[in-house]
Amino acid sequence: MSEAPELRIMHGCDELAREAADFVLWVGQQTLAQAGRCRMVLAGGATPRALYRALARAGPGELDWQRVEFFFGDERCVPPDHPDSNYRMANETLFTPLKLDPNRVARMVGEGSNADAIARQYEATVRERCSTPAPAVPRFDLVLLGLGEDGHTASLFPQTPALEERVRLVIGSVAPREPRQRVTVTLPAINGAGTVVFLVSGAAKAPAVRAVLEPRDEYERRLPARLVQPTAGRLVWFLDREAAAHLAAVKQQVDDREE
Repeated sequence: MSEAPELRIMHGCDELAREAADFVLWVGQQTLAQAGRCRMVLAGGATPRALYRALARAGPGELDWQRVEFFFGDERCVPPDHPDSNYRMANETLFTPLKLDPNRVARMVGEGSNADAIARQYEATVRERCSTPAPAVPRFDLVLLGLGEDGHTASLFPQTPALEERVRLVIGSVAPREPRQRVTVTLPAINGAGTVVFLVSGAAKAPAVRAVLEPRDEYERRLPARLVQPTAGRLVWFLDREAAAHLAAVKQQVDDREE
């Protein structure tokens, strides 16, 4: 990575969600003050779900949500009311509780069998909403990401051609497990952001966190999450102690306390 990411390690998932919510609100406030609007890319998964609930509890008084425009980093090719839909999760935990204007949400239309067509339509939507014609890359203000146990992020999976995409902002993707058909933003779209935040919790993610942040071989250096390197932005990892347990610095702190 060109610059070391910022690591923020919390005691548990609840604290992680609260601290990450405070950070998201701060980024939103700063962005609105400077630009008058904020473009935020949402992630799916259990840890982002906890963040969205924390943001909803903070209420509308903490941020002018009606000036925030929401996009999605990836989506499963399922209807918006399907249990696996990232949109459904965000709608239930964030959009509906905050009574957000539906026009502020650029939903990835997951229903349909042609992931490539869905991806091309979503890229057109992104470019239109961001007033960024090709080949320029729009600058999202904040991109939220999760991390899979295999090192994937969004729906960018290890050793797939999607990792080499440098022109398109959104592409179709095939996951190793169901729902297999996905749509995902690409690395150029992520790395063009002003701030990128990873949200990771749980012991099951600890090997992947170590592989991405402290790679030991070329395979680990090519993991999708490792390739997230904002070109002119900030990269922040919010981890709980279980997810961070295999990192050398954290293990050293534990050893020092036990001596």
